[in-house]
Amino acid sequence: MVSSIAVLSDVHGVLPVLDAVLAEPDVARADRIVVTGDHAAGPMPVEVLDRLVSLGDRAVLVRGNADRELVVVARGGTSEHPESLWAGRQLRPDQVALLDALPHPVRLDVDGFGPVVFCHGTPRDDGEVVLVDTRLERWAEVFADLGDEVRTVVCGHTHMPFVRLVDRRLVVNSGSIGMPYGRPGGSWALLRDGQVSLRHTSIDVDAVVAEVVRRSAYGRRAEWADEYVRARHSDAAAVQAFGPRDGR
Repeated sequence: MVSSIAVLSDVHGVLPVLDAVLAEPDVARADRIVVTGDHAAGPMPVEVLDRLVSLGDRAVLVRGNADRELVVVARGGTSEHPESLWAGRQLRPDQVALLDALPHPVRLDVDGFGPVVFCHGTPRDDGEVVLVDTRLERWAEVFADLGDEVRTVVCGHTHMPFVRLVDRRLVVNSGSIGMPYGRPGGSWALLRDGQVSLRHTSIDVDAVVAEVVRRSAYGRRAEWADEYVRARHSDAAAVQAFGPRDGR
């Protein structure tokens, strides 16, 4: 059983923000760093995967839907997302094998929480959408196969942080490192002593955009960084966009 876990999600190939979050004292001190999917689909895929691997056994990587997509692209398939189409073709064979072998979901025993399930979308589907205001009836469907002993679920995928109770089960979304909706910077979460705290790492937005443009070879990197590193999309707009996938 581990005492503390730093949860990161949706890095999307933005190394400078990942590095800023990894430098946070509570992340550096955490027993484990769990990264709940969508690691590399973005402007610096090779560099981000190398950094995550360099963390060794402290890092637990969970599969996201974009990770599956990169494997498809790397093996000759296609994608409707230009950044994924480019990123998948940059990966080394060892990185493709790494993504292909990622588990989903992952279950860890955490002090003060008991068994915790870490997933990307939901425990049953890495591409499924749930939001802070998802209906209780839908949550019941999503969690139908979870054992009663699991009282905490940690997810990602929608790039917006929240903590809420769902019929006595705690649900946590740590937000996004590389493609935040709502405000720039890296959102993450800390599980420690039976408590969840949502954290946010501020960044020099202009400097991060400039670094991505300088270091990435992605043809649309300037446009991509301006849109996502600067968090041009509000959380309200994102909730509306995701609504149909949440059964609304």
